[in-house]
Amino acid sequence: MLVSSGQRRTGPQLSLVSPFLSPLNVSLYTHVINRSFVLFLLLCVNGFIQGLVLGVYEKQPDNDRIRLTEAAAVFDSSISGKLSEMLTISGPPLKKGKSRIFYGLHQDFPSVVVVGLGKSGTGVCGKENWDNCKESIRAAVSAGCRQLQDLEVAHVEVDPCGDGQSAAEGAVLGLFEYDEFKTKKKARVTTLPYGSVDSAAWQKGVLYGDGQNLARRLMEAPANHITPTAFANTIEQKLSPFAHKVAVHKRPQSWIESEQMGAFLSVSKGSEEPPVFLELHYKGSLDSAQPPLVLVGKGITFDSGGISLKPSSGMDAMRADMGGAATVCSALVTAAALKLPINIIGLAPLCENMPSGKANKPGDVVRAKNGKTIQVDNTDAEGRLILADALCYAHSFKPRAIINAATLTGAMDVALGSAAAGVFTNSDWLWERLQKASIVTGDRVWRMPLFQHYTKQITESALADLNNVGKYSGACTAAAFLREFVTADHWAHLDIAGVMTNKDEIPYLRKGMSGRPTRTLVEFIAGLASEP
Repeated sequence: MLVSSGQRRTGPQLSLVSPFLSPLNVSLYTHVINRSFVLFLLLCVNGFIQGLVLGVYEKQPDNDRIRLTEAAAVFDSSISGKLSEMLTISGPPLKKGKSRIFYGLHQDFPSVVVVGLGKSGTGVCGKENWDNCKESIRAAVSAGCRQLQDLEVAHVEVDPCGDGQSAAEGAVLGLFEYDEFKTKKKARVTTLPYGSVDSAAWQKGVLYGDGQNLARRLMEAPANHITPTAFANTIEQKLSPFAHKVAVHKRPQSWIESEQMGAFLSVSKGSEEPPVFLELHYKGSLDSAQPPLVLVGKGITFDSGGISLKPSSGMDAMRADMGGAATVCSALVTAAALKLPINIIGLAPLCENMPSGKANKPGDVVRAKNGKTIQVDNTDAEGRLILADALCYAHSFKPRAIINAATLTGAMDVALGSAAAGVFTNSDWLWERLQKASIVTGDRVWRMPLFQHYTKQITESALADLNNVGKYSGACTAAAFLREFVTADHWAHLDIAGVMTNKDEIPYLRKGMSGRPTRTLVEFIAGLASEP
């Protein structure tokens, strides 16, 4: 809750800093910090575990004054300028993304973290293809919240920094930690906006962050815990609060066989785990006849490579080879939570790719739902096989547009790394909206070529209509393969292999599975829902 000059909290004011401000020197400052930290610990022992994250901008070249955000300035005024004084004597000005913590400045907040937001007034950067201001807020708020989490502060109020949605996203994404199977867990932190804030914007940011975290949780989970059946059950449970607008169909193997999805079945038959074709219907539009947006996600819950076995080093990460299904299903869950007025259908072919005696063998020929035959020269190029049948099925809904997402090729990681997801599309209309959404979220996309040049590589097959691998340009030939199963005017394939994990590239995401580009998909859906 914001403390303004006309609205002070009752009770004794903790003022451990001001007696030590004169003379201003390092030894006395150290004394202040030590004394304040002791009080912070005492307050924590007595249950007063609450923290505050505030923002500060870079100083302007022609002005040496500290530039606080609006909320930080009101807080500073409520404690007679002590925050500004401490920032002045505690070291050099805070750089973007860096933080500094103070103890005992206010009775209600034993610990206050000030985070650097960089320059104020920045916006969309054409060179970087994102909004610098939004990204700075996400990174700064995340850093502040994590610092308080490390101190096991249970309740944190967050300065919206002029953009409540971005601040909420930074808090929710930054605090995520997958520790379900660890005895020692990270402290659980609840966050609230501090001061006067657009509550709708904050809540929207929370839902965006929760959506990406759902995808991260699914991708991080061990493959023996997120099987195709468990994945489908998890999404069904997440959609249960919206049952009046959502229908969930968990199609069994018998249904897959009846739909003649031979390519999908050829991959799933190598595993003891039964396949599931997950079909989600969200009816958000009042117009039931509105053509739906169809989202399709690759759902390989573990990818050993099959007979074309992957190297053992790093194979554990292939528990996240269902990242496409995780992101599109999480985006649909978020759209339902946001009550977006649009009809969406989510499709996720779910199975494992394992090397049993029943598995695909290099050189086998299988038949897809549309009748085309496929020579399987590499069983580790299985994602395009299950997507082929799903894309054929997607057309039966007469969609407004089809978007599929898949951790499809290592070549995509080589091409773009973790900077952006690759987009292959036959539609300028679709590309423009996806790119616009990614600029807002900071979770960028980049358009890749869909030339006929690549199609020749997969249509020249010795035994069948198509070959599941080309000779080179793996990401481009994979996209060309998928296009053979698309007749819709507006289709986009997102190869998200490069953005599957995060090391330290995205500062507001911890190391691990990233859940990208869930927020970009949600923002795209929101934009589409607002169009006539």
